[in-house]
Amino acid sequence: MTIQFNLLPDIKIQYLKAKRQKHLVVMISAAASAVSLAVFVLLLTTVFVLQKKNLADLNKDIKSSSDQLQGVKDLDKILTVQNQLSAMTPLHDKKAVTSRLYSFIIQVTPANAKLTKLIVAHDKTTLEIAGTADNLTTVNKYTDTLKFTKFTTAEGGKEKNAFSEVVLAAFTRDRLTTTFEISLKFDPLLFSGENEAKLNVPKIITTRSEVDKPGELFQHGGQQ
Repeated sequence: MTIQFNLLPDIKIQYLKAKRQKHLVVMISAAASAVSLAVFVLLLTTVFVLQKKNLADLNKDIKSSSDQLQGVKDLDKILTVQNQLSAMTPLHDKKAVTSRLYSFIIQVTPANAKLTKLIVAHDKTTLEIAGTADNLTTVNKYTDTLKFTKFTTAEGGKEKNAFSEVVLAAFTRDRLTTTFEISLKFDPLLFSGENEAKLNVPKIITTRSEVDKPGELFQHGGQQ
């Protein structure tokens, strides 16, 4: 039988154990410091080397492209034309769709009336109508129809008056016919290229669109 004796006092054992732990901590700290230093060096390399190279390459590409553009003959004129072309689309959308006028007039004109003059000023949003009717009652109903006609757009929204300031400016009558002149203002949205407008005509009269051919709207002269 073998008998072992621990000849080291407890304090010595604790010292050696603490020394080993200290050595382990130092090694771990050294490894962590080495990793941190490597990351730091990598970041410095990225910032001061790679990014500088990328910026230099970008500046070189910009200068090359700029030189190519400067070498294009009449570059200023080309850019001016392109700017004008890009501005044409919104301008086209904002211009008045004058082709709608004939359709609108057909919808509101009485079957017993024919027009001799139709003058529209889109810049002033005014309209002048002149013509003949079978009697003054038809003319008065025509005027009222214009006053109470409303419209809506394709985008929806509240129904609005299509025409305003409707005035029977003049009339004359004889045994057979009544001659009249009506002036009014119209809502610009009626002719807007950005929206489709739909009239809602009150049933005060029987309009030409219901009983007659559009081609027979004008008696003499025409739209201006």
